[in-house]
Amino acid sequence: MASHTAPHNKKSGITPLSRNRDFQALWISRFLAGTGKESTEVAYPLLILAITHSATYAGAAGAVQFVAAMLMSVPGGMLADRFDRRKILIYCDISRAVLAGVFATLVITGHTHILVILALVIASSVCLGIGQPVALAGIKQLVHPSQLSTATAHNQVRFFATTVIGPPVGGSLFAVTRALPFVADAVVHVVSLALLLLIKKPMQATLNSGRRWRGMTDGFRIIARQPILRSMMIWITGCNMAFVHTGAFLAIIATAQSRGASASLTGFTLSLAGFMGLLSAFVAAPLLKRLRPSTIVLAAAWWAPTAGILLAITPGVLPLGIILGFHFALVPATNALLFGYVAALVPDDLQGRVIGAVLFLGLLAQPIGILGVGVIFDLAGPTWVFGTVAVVAALAALPTLSRHMRNLPNPDQVTSK
Repeated sequence: MASHTAPHNKKSGITPLSRNRDFQALWISRFLAGTGKESTEVAYPLLILAITHSATYAGAAGAVQFVAAMLMSVPGGMLADRFDRRKILIYCDISRAVLAGVFATLVITGHTHILVILALVIASSVCLGIGQPVALAGIKQLVHPSQLSTATAHNQVRFFATTVIGPPVGGSLFAVTRALPFVADAVVHVVSLALLLLIKKPMQATLNSGRRWRGMTDGFRIIARQPILRSMMIWITGCNMAFVHTGAFLAIIATAQSRGASASLTGFTLSLAGFMGLLSAFVAAPLLKRLRPSTIVLAAAWWAPTAGILLAITPGVLPLGIILGFHFALVPATNALLFGYVAALVPDDLQGRVIGAVLFLGLLAQPIGILGVGVIFDLAGPTWVFGTVAVVAALAALPTLSRHMRNLPNPDQVTSK
């Protein structure tokens, strides 16, 4: 296999991402692993409901998945800065393939128990939480510095594609036989593992850079000290609380039911919103090349409270999906910018810890948002839900008005110190 460093662009000598075999192997590997994750996240509650007939147990499985992945993102980032990143991903894929295989065997033999299910869910989520910051931290070493923004934008395509593809695949496989989603999950992780073995270039600059290795809180301290990262994380954390994916869908579902909408119309409304997010992920890279970063950030930050107001005053159901879809459409480009700044501003031997902190903070606000949507809807109805969303989103957007946020440089033009 030819090295990805061989020049394919005669003018610049830079290998296009489409021909960068190391980057493509990592991208496809994480796409397969993400699709397996999304499909089993549907299969787990379906199995629990079939076995226990308890929505509480099904909800518990979802909660422990979320909490385990969130908590492990921080130590995962620390491991990414301390040990060989490719080997960590390999070990995580081996573990998740084995866990999925064991679980499929238990389902086939009828030895499932709710405690066994929860234990396997937690173990798999621990591997997921460790692997996410490791994979993101490794991108910086696999691409040319001028390609960081484009590479992070490609990751947004992967994320939105897995969220669209995974759930229906999981549900369809479960309908064939209960064990099939977990067999498929084991298979995709084996294939993902094979792709990781094809990566030739080291995924970090060096394992022993000489920088004092303090601990898991380094990432949070760097975010607090770096003006761009600090302002973006304050905004994104607050916006996640207002417009967390699950919470926004919950609000739309509850509103649709209160307005007498059919299940098919509600489902189409949600699909429309998600599809707009997926489509925008494909154009995130061209947008980053044509628009100033500040333009993208300000548009995304201030559309969110505007969307909250429009959702509060707009009648019907389908228009709500279109409004929410425009919000989702701005997410890929802003996420790509955030991770592009992390890659450019943070030294390689601190990449993992900063990415782990970013993932932790981004996830931390989401349960608050989901719970808030449910409580406010029950107490006051949809108008108050979306009005509260608008207020929270506006408060979160205030840091984007600062001078340095209104004059953001391109991530490809800044360097770490």
